[in-house]
Amino acid sequence: MKVLVINSGSSSIKYQLLDPESGAVAASGIVQRIGEPVADGAPTVEHKSDGKTFEHDGEIADHAAGLRVVFDLFRASGHDLAHEQLAAVGHRVVHGGEVFYEPTLIDDRVVRAISDLSALAPLHNPANVVGIESARALLPEVPQVAVFDTAFFHRLPAAAKTYAIDAKIAAAHGVRKYGFHGTSHDYVSGQVAKFLGRDRSELNQIVLHLGNGASASAIRGGQAVDTTMGLTPLEGLVMGTRSGDLDPGIIFHLIRTAEMNVDDVDDLLNRQSGLKGLSGVNDFRELDTLRETGDAAAQLAFDVYIHRLRRYIGAYLIELGHVDAITFTAGVGENDAAVRAAALAGLENFGIQVDAARNTGKDRSARYISPAGAPVAALVVPTNEELAIARAAADLVA
Repeated sequence: MKVLVINSGSSSIKYQLLDPESGAVAASGIVQRIGEPVADGAPTVEHKSDGKTFEHDGEIADHAAGLRVVFDLFRASGHDLAHEQLAAVGHRVVHGGEVFYEPTLIDDRVVRAISDLSALAPLHNPANVVGIESARALLPEVPQVAVFDTAFFHRLPAAAKTYAIDAKIAAAHGVRKYGFHGTSHDYVSGQVAKFLGRDRSELNQIVLHLGNGASASAIRGGQAVDTTMGLTPLEGLVMGTRSGDLDPGIIFHLIRTAEMNVDDVDDLLNRQSGLKGLSGVNDFRELDTLRETGDAAAQLAFDVYIHRLRRYIGAYLIELGHVDAITFTAGVGENDAAVRAAALAGLENFGIQVDAARNTGKDRSARYISPAGAPVAALVVPTNEELAIARAAADLVA
């Protein structure tokens, strides 16, 4: 039995067909530039199956059209979803609010509730709903399961999740720290325990999910006690295009002095800030290339990124009291040795060290980057949110 995992973004759909037990991927792909004109001939759908790549280069009007093309490519590649033994379709849903904090079997009521939460995630939940409705129409007999990005952080301690604003206003409008990337933080912290040969309940961990979006978490005994993202994915670390933490007064200042409206500021902080705003690029590979040429803006962007990251590592060291493992994951965390080295530099007094040879090695599996015998395990552990979603969906329908 396989699970089809669907991750619907505002203008894209990522998907995998995989075995939830072994993790073997039968097919995967991405639909891009949904609802956008296509004039350059670049493929809008790329589908990989059994070592072969299949492409579609026509315009994709909406998510429903995108999924229809995907289903056609599944058939063309020998994996007709109508005849596959599908245990479930697992959907990544970004925001569950206070309503959803466990994998949930989808029905009409659940779809409406996810849609109602769109005010908390206007860029994500509407697209998630469209993906769900399209998949339900195409696979009406297959159970559909929603897995929520916020679920792992649902039980944050009150002191960690509460913002210091008027309590009645906060309650009326759902204002609290929700946290995101929860599926990744949960999965990776579990993999760390397996790698170390210890029970997760015994461990204090800091997990650093560093991709184009980035977040950190403090995890005590398998339970998250703090995380960097908040009501929305904008809070916390410097990211590819998001500012992360900033003085809220900056928003008022820009509205008053730069004649920007709310949508202008939203676009600035979510899409034109972070590494992109500081250096002009949001891909760390490009940033590192610019740094190597002596580009001052790129170096400043790197320094600001590391400064913010180290601030949270320090805060979580104090919050947890002691740390057994600090783990890097996601695209930047798994692949950029310079980020890892800079983030943990000079922390030897806390038992945290980085072995240069291990850190720059070419191994891409779970591995130590700390020297043998170091008091704190510094690790790189690849994340696999699709596998985590598939397993959660399969467990629920079983």
